[in-house]
Amino acid sequence: MAKDSYLVGLIGAGIGPSLSPALHEREADRQGLRYVYRLIDIDTLGVPPQAVGDLVRSARDLGYDGLNITHPCKQLVIEHLDALSAQAEALGAVNTVVFEDGRAVGHNTDVTGFAASFARGLPDVPLERVVQLGAGGAGAAVAHATLTLGAERVTVVDALADRAADLAASLNRHFGEGRAAHATPDRLPDLLADADGIVHATPTGMAAHPGLPFPAPLLHPGLWVAEVVYRPLETELLRTARAIGCATLDGGGMAAFQAVDAFRLFTGREPDAARMLADIGELAGAVSAPK
Repeated sequence: MAKDSYLVGLIGAGIGPSLSPALHEREADRQGLRYVYRLIDIDTLGVPPQAVGDLVRSARDLGYDGLNITHPCKQLVIEHLDALSAQAEALGAVNTVVFEDGRAVGHNTDVTGFAASFARGLPDVPLERVVQLGAGGAGAAVAHATLTLGAERVTVVDALADRAADLAASLNRHFGEGRAAHATPDRLPDLLADADGIVHATPTGMAAHPGLPFPAPLLHPGLWVAEVVYRPLETELLRTARAIGCATLDGGGMAAFQAVDAFRLFTGREPDAARMLADIGELAGAVSAPK
């Protein structure tokens, strides 16, 4: 008999503004479920990221059904889990933990979330040469998603050269040699001049980190621009790109679709993706239609 009561949570740093509780609880209400989504903020608790293992064990012991995991714990949590999905193992990052028969199993719905959003919002754009700015946890997920969607080559750009190189090497091992490359930000002018599109996966543009991630003149109308930031939905990058005629995709779809996949993992029930996408629109400001 299916359960009708769930307790889940989110572990991360500075997660007070997260929309995950509202996203999950709204959908659960519509499905007639009792569903409580708690924030477990390591900053509020005053513990380091390395405490994620203790927090996961405590949640399991307290009867949680699952957890979402966000920055800076997506990699650190792995050693504390009993099993990983193929996607999470390939990525080396976990954003969803499901407790099953006393075992903690890690998944990654960032990859599937970005892929679903991109396929919906930018279905017909060229994918021969893609530049991705940012090689952190979100960057790894969206790079995997972009290559899964059929990108011929992704060049990962990051201020931390080793981080970009490591991600590119991992992508080549998974997808085949030559599918990924890495570069430092000083090469962006040349890379963007020849690129079909850019995926932006750094915190720049968030309310706490306003501004553009690179100089506006590097944009040109032949580029599509996909954003991972979703608070605000219209970042300065998207606003600037739209103004010159670029096709764009905001970060709201990724946020909604990763929550859709996590809700399904937690409950075994099928959520309504369209309704959860609309929820993001209400919670973060209307999800911008791609242009």
